[in-house]
Amino acid sequence: MAADIKFSSRLRNRAKSVRLILTDVDGVMTDGGITLSSSGDESKTFHVRDGLGIRLAQSNDIRVVFITARTSPIIDIRAREVGVEEIYQGAAEKIRVLGRLKTKFDLRSDEICYIGDDLLDLPVLDLVGFPAAVCDAHPEVLGRVVYVSEAAGGKGAVREVVEVILRCQGKWDKVMAPYASQPQVSRENRMNQR
Repeated sequence: MAADIKFSSRLRNRAKSVRLILTDVDGVMTDGGITLSSSGDESKTFHVRDGLGIRLAQSNDIRVVFITARTSPIIDIRAREVGVEEIYQGAAEKIRVLGRLKTKFDLRSDEICYIGDDLLDLPVLDLVGFPAAVCDAHPEVLGRVVYVSEAAGGKGAVREVVEVILRCQGKWDKVMAPYASQPQVSRENRMNQR
């Protein structure tokens, strides 16, 4: 995502209230592929940038929750790695989880972002203030969101959505402050240093 990107007023208005990011796992945090060994062991690949994005959201008072229709111990492991405490697995009816989260955290619909990629996500996408999708989502999903990531599922899309929200909320300078003291090296200087 370009640092000087301009967001529409509609997108900014939708992002400014977000206090919770609810994200699907398969197809959003992963590329949607599921690898099974002959013994039935499952593996998934997660993108490291999504992990940092989740931490950035949390450090800026935005809670992150995982939800998935599938069940896998790998999701629990990834959640622990990135500090996500709320995980809903085997949640085919995601709209019920949305209702529980609204009550549990005293949230309005406009304070929730949902990131999805497939048909199971449509009911939730229609009820949140900031519906988002990965660029390789199902066409029905792409037509019902306010933001479509440039990154594909499992390729940093969650981080991208987090960054958009933080930028729209005016928090990006705070995020960048610890890194601002490091001198920027131009591409030409990097090439000359090789």
